Amino acid sequence: MGKLATPDWIKEGFDSKADWEKSHGSAKKKKKTDSGKTFKVKKCPECGSYDVNVVLSEQEVGDEDEESSSGKSAGDWECKKCKWNGKDVEEEELTEDEFMKYLDEKGEEVA
Repeated sequence: MGKLATPDWIKEGFDSKADWEKSHGSAKKKKKTDSGKTFKVKKCPECGSYDVNVVLSEQEVGDEDEESSSGKSAGDWECKKCKWNGKDVEEEELTEDEFMKYLDEKGEEVA
């Protein structure tokens, strides 16, 4: 076994590791519900719309006659609202209540 080292948060004079992480921006707070569940939804980085889909192939259904020079490739994300496409889609974590509200706004049936 190796030697134990004094943690950086103590060396730098912080009262807790959480305070040190907060000041360094490395602490990422996760939303927790009573049951501990979180839900992740994808969001367009350009317009903020939740209407984003992953591109499964270079040529979409119905585009057989057109050239596939649209710049899309498999694995990219596409916004149906503003036609943005790329790999850096935003991901938002929602609590159970926020997720239910999101589904209601979207018009999805909840069983």
